Amino acid sequence: MDATRTPPDWEGFWRDAPHGAKEVFWDAPADRVADRHLPVLETHFGPRLPMIDLGCGNGTQAISLADRFRPVLGIDISASAIARARRQVDDRGERPPVEFRTGDAADNAMAARLHEELGDCNLYIRGLLHQLPPAVRPGVAGAVATLVGSRGRAFIVEPAEAAKGVLAGLLRRAEGPPRALAAVFDHGVAPAELADEALPALFRGAGLTVLASGTLPLATTERDPDGNPLELPSNWLVAGRPAA
Repeated sequence: MDATRTPPDWEGFWRDAPHGAKEVFWDAPADRVADRHLPVLETHFGPRLPMIDLGCGNGTQAISLADRFRPVLGIDISASAIARARRQVDDRGERPPVEFRTGDAADNAMAARLHEELGDCNLYIRGLLHQLPPAVRPGVAGAVATLVGSRGRAFIVEPAEAAKGVLAGLLRRAEGPPRALAAVFDHGVAPAELADEALPALFRGAGLTVLASGTLPLATTERDPDGNPLELPSNWLVAGRPAA
């Protein structure tokens, strides 16, 4: 992939995305996404630290995480995504302890301001890095290193290299690619472009230690040819600074 390619048009994507369930490719319900990650989060995250969902999109997972962790802050570069996230909170009727703000995940100045405001944080990052140009990814890892400080932990999950074959199969379907997946490519997003070994190397390069790692299926809103929920193979890791 060209390291200098134009970044994805996230504002256009979220502005144009239809509203409603199953209209966004990765917006699977939390019981198939964040809930599966809870055993790892509860093992490694300090319960008294704020949690940031970095690249939160329309807020589905951040809202769910706020049932277990508090406070939760969702950050996304798209103002349209953040507007959707806030509407999701309003539609619930109750007010979970979650806040949403616009911001660039690769902006280290923003990360420094947040760390000054919140102190050390835990981070939840799902499927963000593989959709960014390679030249941008070290900036995200640097921002993560700033935000976790000395006590926080970052949980990062990204599609594995094998996911690219699954997506290619969807694009080759005789009836055409699923609408939700086609919309991703229409806005300059190139999913599943992250080598398996690049993920831990990225955070080690930012001065963090990989404290745990593993594999999990990453849910989407699509179904396979047999009608089963489509899940992508993915790699996860927990990064932070070891206790002194």
